Amino acid sequence: MNPLTPFDARRAALVLIDLQQYVLARTWTPHSSETVLLNSVALAKAVRAAGGCTIFVRVDFDAAGRDRLSLPVDFGPPGPIPSPESSGFHSEIAALQPDIVIVKRQWSAFYGTELDLQLRRRNISHIFLVGLATNFGVESTAREAWQGNYSVTLVEDATSSVGNYHEFAVKNIFPHISQVKSTQEVLASLRSLPSDGLLAREGRSNDESK
Repeated sequence: MNPLTPFDARRAALVLIDLQQYVLARTWTPHSSETVLLNSVALAKAVRAAGGCTIFVRVDFDAAGRDRLSLPVDFGPPGPIPSPESSGFHSEIAALQPDIVIVKRQWSAFYGTELDLQLRRRNISHIFLVGLATNFGVESTAREAWQGNYSVTLVEDATSSVGNYHEFAVKNIFPHISQVKSTQEVLASLRSLPSDGLLAREGRSNDESK
């Protein structure tokens, strides 16, 4: 497996998908809600400490469901709209006070939101993706990020899903649109950044290294 491509932490963002109370209350595999939450919190703190941006995404709907997709599909209708109390971020996530909060109405954090605008205004070029579920909100966001010319890193053990969906996506989809790394690999990369300019780019010019 290739090492994580060098990046500039000041142009990096952690994009955290749907770590809301009702989402974390479900059963996930192969990584538990507790593991995903623990790793996501550690990554958010590390990205912030390295000078990067933290963006937390949650899904929410009008109480009557008027802004919710309800199209005919084979797998069954969507579940009930969560209560306002359960749709909030988990307390450990909310306590991190992200730079940006994005509210979405579908799987992808890009479609119909200002995520792309906020990333470009901050000159972000590299996205670390964490959250739930791997092959739904996370994968949909990763696909659009890749198409938008962002470099994407999926943090494998900070995501999870149901059945064998996680393994399928990590093995067959994400290698085509991202780099797949563990929490410890990403944390090690962030900790290794020089303290002068928070740069981890190869071939820096003399002016940049002064």
